[in-house]
Amino acid sequence: MDQQIDDILQKNRNRYLKQMIEFLSIPSISSDPTHHADMRKAAQWLATDLTKGGLEHVQIMETAGHPVIYADYLKAQDKPTVLCYGHYDVQPVDPIDKWNTDPFKPVIKDNIIYGRGTSDDKGQVFMLAKMAEVILEARGELPVNLKFCFEGEEEIGSAHLDDFVDHHLDLLKADVLLVSDTTMISMDQPAVSYALRGICGLEVRLQGPKSDLHSGVYGGAVQNTLHAMIELLGSLHDKKGHVTIDGFYDQVKPLPEEERITCATLSDDEALKKELDVSSLYGEEGYSTVARIWSRPTLELNGLFGGFQGEGLKTVIPSTATAKITCRLVPDQDPALIGALIKKHLREHLPAGVKLNAELMDHAEPFSMPIDHPALKAAHNALEEAFHTKAILSQQGGSVPIVTTFHDKLGLAPILMGFGLDSENFHAPNEHFHLQNFDRGMCALIAFLFDLPKQMN
Repeated sequence: MDQQIDDILQKNRNRYLKQMIEFLSIPSISSDPTHHADMRKAAQWLATDLTKGGLEHVQIMETAGHPVIYADYLKAQDKPTVLCYGHYDVQPVDPIDKWNTDPFKPVIKDNIIYGRGTSDDKGQVFMLAKMAEVILEARGELPVNLKFCFEGEEEIGSAHLDDFVDHHLDLLKADVLLVSDTTMISMDQPAVSYALRGICGLEVRLQGPKSDLHSGVYGGAVQNTLHAMIELLGSLHDKKGHVTIDGFYDQVKPLPEEERITCATLSDDEALKKELDVSSLYGEEGYSTVARIWSRPTLELNGLFGGFQGEGLKTVIPSTATAKITCRLVPDQDPALIGALIKKHLREHLPAGVKLNAELMDHAEPFSMPIDHPALKAAHNALEEAFHTKAILSQQGGSVPIVTTFHDKLGLAPILMGFGLDSENFHAPNEHFHLQNFDRGMCALIAFLFDLPKQMN
């Protein structure tokens, strides 16, 4: 790391952390209409900070939902252009009673910052904004051209970002997409990701009798919708963890031996069981834990409900039962096709006495990029410089749908270089972010911008 840049990072660290706390304190919950003003406040805070940091053409750009913040700095002639993406919205905080601290009054303890959005993704968005400020303070210019696109709807499916991109193709034109919304392998093992699983989501509803029925009067004569739902959902997997839907695996390529070995080496089942407080792990037979997460498709139940939910008993046969299903999909699997196959399976295995309504909901294409892309090399070099160890070329079990949008519409090569940890409780109470990775991550992001022109020359 350049000594002048390192000195600036050290000198300004406390000021940066105070600014991060200020940003995190804004309850930018995109899914809750009561926080509409907070979403606007967070967007304004970010735009103001980018302006103060020396970025140009800073705009709060309207969408049909929450606004997008755009900024740029385009003075590096004949150098690559990097589009930095992140999101300033956060998940709701429920259940609030499980938090040890106020989710929107961030606190730092033992070099860890606690609060909603610390890891996903406001803390990492803050880092992207600061990397430009640091370089401009040290050098007065940037080694690449930078554009920023920070949205406020990622946690609700980025509903309006595709349309935003369609209307601003020239504005967002770039060579590389830089995303810091992914995780490292472990505290001291950084990763750069080249693949993301896609997603296909459905809501399944079974309708039985026209209303809930007295179980004493009608029990034994009418199909119980909860019984039928359990039977139907039980048909989706076999006892070895395989999905039993015809055609589900048809587009799934065999795992290369090198990748199988890497996944097995990285799998630490005992540590994971301890972290999650479970007695055993479970998944598709024949694959290591990391392989199941990175490289294999899944079908999971996310919710199951029906009948009486209150305290005590109410002896009813429920009129309806509902389940929510999501599949994580690997490259070459088509979310629309998988959704159709699931609906076909549900119709063919439907128990007697109930009607089926299955509605497709969230969907995103899986994504993979060539592992020999020069931007990946620059990311590897930057992470090794910052963490003093070689980065792992990884896949991500989750989905970042907008990555595919930017790739397909703008031809961008995505670099997924995040600094969170899977154990940092994003989407859960007591979300936190290790500030050691804030420090090392800042160094890595800056080093990436300097190395990228060398690799793409």
